Amino acid sequence: MANKLGRPVGESNARELLVEAARDLFSELPYEKVSTRKVAERAGVNASLIRYYFSNKWGLFEAMMQETVQPVFEKAIKARQGEDFSSLSEMFRTYYRVMSKSPSFPKLLYRLLSMDGRDGQIGHAYAMIEKGLGLGEKPLMQSMADNGDLKPGIDPTMARLSLMSLMVFPFVAPPKMLELHGITLDEEFIERLAEHNLALLEAGLLRESDPSSCK
Repeated sequence: MANKLGRPVGESNARELLVEAARDLFSELPYEKVSTRKVAERAGVNASLIRYYFSNKWGLFEAMMQETVQPVFEKAIKARQGEDFSSLSEMFRTYYRVMSKSPSFPKLLYRLLSMDGRDGQIGHAYAMIEKGLGLGEKPLMQSMADNGDLKPGIDPTMARLSLMSLMVFPFVAPPKMLELHGITLDEEFIERLAEHNLALLEAGLLRESDPSSCK
């Protein structure tokens, strides 16, 4: 519940509910078709709370984007610092854990990054990813190659693309394609998929397999 100014009374998870509802709606619909009223209705809270917590729709969008990817970006920073498969694995698992709870979010990023221009929500997505993943720095796979961690003949750029494919495709795959193969992207399946893909990466990319790195 809220008072006349939109301030929540007592303990409330309204903010979390609004972020979750916004994530779903912005993933389903273009930005301009998502109203604060729709978000509030999906969250089951008073629309005045959007103004209280986020000021406006754009503030809600920014908060939703940042808070969804922040756990992954924190691990990505550590992975760049560690420059090894163990730190990469930690980031990889975190990504899958986050996306298992927000499986529609990668579709939102895919849609935004497929659009022309760098303004508004498109520019925000670009800036967030460039900063969070350190795209102006030496790529992690190149660092691993320089450290002698990759198998001879492995192209770091190709390895990087393989990593991106494994992370993105399951969530943007057409639902009918997944259905034809009897795949349901629930949390249990996504957790298994993360470990399977890590095993593939380890066996295919690393100079020496270390089973303990995937535990």
